[in-house]
Amino acid sequence: MRIEIETLTGFPEVSRGDDIVRLIENSSRVNGISYRDGDILIIAQKIISKAEGRLIDLSNIKPSLQAENLAATTNKDPRLVELILSESDGVVRQRHNVLIVIHKLGLVHANAGIDQSNIAGNDQALLLPIAPDESAARIRAGLEEIYAVRLGIIIADSVGRAWRLGTVGIAIGASGAEVFQDLKGQPDRYGRDLQTTEVGMGDQLAAAASLIMGQAAEGTPVALIRGLDLLSDEQKASDLLRPAAEDLFR
Repeated sequence: MRIEIETLTGFPEVSRGDDIVRLIENSSRVNGISYRDGDILIIAQKIISKAEGRLIDLSNIKPSLQAENLAATTNKDPRLVELILSESDGVVRQRHNVLIVIHKLGLVHANAGIDQSNIAGNDQALLLPIAPDESAARIRAGLEEIYAVRLGIIIADSVGRAWRLGTVGIAIGASGAEVFQDLKGQPDRYGRDLQTTEVGMGDQLAAAASLIMGQAAEGTPVALIRGLDLLSDEQKASDLLRPAAEDLFR
């Protein structure tokens, strides 16, 4: 098997109200890329959030007493903490420089996924998309109409992990791509049935693309993965969320 991963270079800066579908179309043309059935596009969450107007000016945020207290514990800007709380359903862990919460989307995320990198202005913060699975579905529909092919779309974000250093890409939105594989009951090479094996394909796709999309000033927020048979109309990224009742560490 062989897979190919490439980015759309020279992608423009994205602002509120921009049409991501048209930006991808234009950038694909500049990069000489046409699409085939089965292609999967990995799109950085940040450009989705920017286009959807999720940029917040912290100067307009008034911290609550809870935010002030958490800010003192975590050494964070109280206005940012208030914004984190407003995007969350609960606090999981807190200590110096760390605030882990349950995002309203169900993601367990540091700072509710709120980001201040690659954003102009010191008082600006970018929230996650309101409904990333729906955002992925809209982008997929637009691109499939233009190119007359079946595509998969993954909206990716970078997260840390409780047991390991470093961030990795995960899927927070998806449409048209298989993001979860349950292999329980399938035989291994010695004929034994797998008992617990489940594969987070959406997260693996996001992590693979992040190798070339980068995390700093690369300016390559869209990547194409080609060569995998992973199209599916049945799944979305929210299917990857572990139910709270099964979470042994929350």
